Amino acid sequence: MCGIAGLIHRGKKSTVGSEMTQMLQALKHRGPDSTGYAVYGEAGGGLVMRLKIAEADDMDRGSGIYAELDRRIDAVDVIMEEHGVKVSKKEKVTDYAYRYEYNFTGDLGKLAEHVEEVEGAEILSIGKGLELIKDLGDAAVVSEAYGLKAFQGTHGIGHTRMATESDVDIRSAHPYWAFPYNDVSVVHNGQITNYWIMRRQMEKKGHRFTSNCDSELLAVYTAHNLSLGISLEDSLRQSIEEIDGVFTYLVATKDQLGMAKDTMAAKPLVLYESDKLIAMASEEVAIRAILPEEIDTSDPYDEEVRVWQA
Repeated sequence: MCGIAGLIHRGKKSTVGSEMTQMLQALKHRGPDSTGYAVYGEAGGGLVMRLKIAEADDMDRGSGIYAELDRRIDAVDVIMEEHGVKVSKKEKVTDYAYRYEYNFTGDLGKLAEHVEEVEGAEILSIGKGLELIKDLGDAAVVSEAYGLKAFQGTHGIGHTRMATESDVDIRSAHPYWAFPYNDVSVVHNGQITNYWIMRRQMEKKGHRFTSNCDSELLAVYTAHNLSLGISLEDSLRQSIEEIDGVFTYLVATKDQLGMAKDTMAAKPLVLYESDKLIAMASEEVAIRAILPEEIDTSDPYDEEVRVWQA
């Protein structure tokens, strides 16, 4: 089931946090378990890290959990300092989610691995533009908790999840970030049938996975291709040949948004395109949530690949 949505503005910023919230709230019937956003703004020349140090369900453990979370985030701060990270801003967003703005010229992979040695710590994203937010609940609940409605940026993707083959937790929610490549995120509706074969191939090439969700493969696969100098469009076309299953997925980078459908085109996607805005979603109702006026939409066909520039 699940619902996916994405939008990209050409040539200007907008309140993409609010727009994505409206689109995903219109799709909440497709996935009530969790909601996730990958929105793209600016970090003032530095990096932004989104981090969680516990799962939402951990907060049911009583008052003692708060002292434990303080200990965990203190350990993260020590690690950041040890790696020479210059933190310009640290924000506690929820009891278990943090946002860091910082400058760093070292090895991002080693830094991320060291941070995630802290119990309960998981980096959701690192990027110059990307900020990845996901949690349990519908779009309105997650957006309110993380202050997303005021977020200004150029583009974003999002996902409403119905858990079918993995747990109802933040780790299994979409979007996925490709550790440790900054600014790459993916949302996906469908099922990848050669997931484990391709995952092992990616792991042999040195890539790490943080979940057992097949959708994470698409993020790692895309980031791997981009790291080799392959364009986003060519990576999307290549995925149709190499990845088996039924899928429609959206990929965002620092300045691009792309989509791909498999050979059977079994998973829906509706597309609206104008000179200033491109919006797409699993159902037209999500697009009309931000464009209530009369509009023309289309349904991408099988094996269709599209890429748009911010």
